[in-house]
Amino acid sequence: MIPIIDNQTARRMFLDHHLLLGARSGSGKGDDLQSVIDHLGFVQVDSVNTLARAHDLILWSRRQQYRASNLPNHMKTRGAFEHWTHDASVISMQHFAMWRHKFAKDKAYMDKRWGAWRRDGFREQLDGVLRQITDEGRCSSLDVGKDEKKGSGGWWDWHPSKTALEYLWRSGDLSVCHRKGFRKVYDLTERVIPAEHLNAQVSEEEMIDWACMSALNRLGFATSGEIAAFYAIITPAQAKTWCTAAVADHRILDAQIESADGSLRSSFILAEKRDLPTPEPNNRVRLLSPFDPALRDRKRAERLFNFHYRIEIFVPAPKRQYGYYVFPVMQGDRMIGRIDTKRDGDVTRVTAFWPEKGVRMGKARVRALEAEIDRVATFVGSTDVNWEKGWLKEIA
Repeated sequence: MIPIIDNQTARRMFLDHHLLLGARSGSGKGDDLQSVIDHLGFVQVDSVNTLARAHDLILWSRRQQYRASNLPNHMKTRGAFEHWTHDASVISMQHFAMWRHKFAKDKAYMDKRWGAWRRDGFREQLDGVLRQITDEGRCSSLDVGKDEKKGSGGWWDWHPSKTALEYLWRSGDLSVCHRKGFRKVYDLTERVIPAEHLNAQVSEEEMIDWACMSALNRLGFATSGEIAAFYAIITPAQAKTWCTAAVADHRILDAQIESADGSLRSSFILAEKRDLPTPEPNNRVRLLSPFDPALRDRKRAERLFNFHYRIEIFVPAPKRQYGYYVFPVMQGDRMIGRIDTKRDGDVTRVTAFWPEKGVRMGKARVRALEAEIDRVATFVGSTDVNWEKGWLKEIA
């Protein structure tokens, strides 16, 4: 009989797998920080910094003692490397060998497509850029192509040598050794990746099996498409084939997951986790990054939590429903709203909070929200919090 997992259990299972149900204790550095990265699989990196960068908020949401300097310091120990999943991410170093297959696929894709939408001439710079780094050492995009005409600096208008750097990184010849500010600094991969990981080899079959098992273990339950999308290093067809074989081998089970609206969705769960209890959530309010791994799959978040969220950075200001970059807010196993807040010098300003439909903002919940913003302010280095008049908006 195919098990049915009710919505509350599904939410708690999902959030527990993402370290968002329990306490936020832990140093947030060294081995403790490594354990968080290992548990999540990867942490998305993003440049928007109205309050704090996405990767810092993701880690702080799970470890209240985490500070923004901890991740760059930890990267120097080579416990993780930076590359692409669905987007730029910090990934556990123990998984580097799996990404060799992605390097090859990305190289084939770039060879086929980049000439159509990157600035012409980057191929002629590949040997020169690689030779410069080999002879002179690590460098950033500011250190190459000094005589080339620079465009706007946006991803659509890289100068040829910057494009060459990105090509060499995505195809595995270069690795990011650190960032200066938010600018990537590259070196030869053999100078960055520890030998035991650099020299490890896995077959494509082993990589697919790892990617699927690892993704399902972190998602708690998933369709084959969600499994493929988690790391974005395998295709949906590969994930589908794997799921069929894994069900036949009794490694995973079919399951029906109840959505917030009561509908059921066919998914898979790990056989070994079918009967494991899910912990009770604490009642603390949590501010999350828009790129938090629990929310980055917007459709999944909407099904599980009835929480419709879109980033409005690229929406013209008059057409925005909420704001430029508002933050999801969770309490327990429930999304309770979104908040417009930013760091302004030494002050954290709160412009607006929109409760979700059906969420009552009583005194206790308001105090819990205020306490979380005070914690955020401490994290980002603010000395004061300013709640603008009329910050509590009408329920949507």
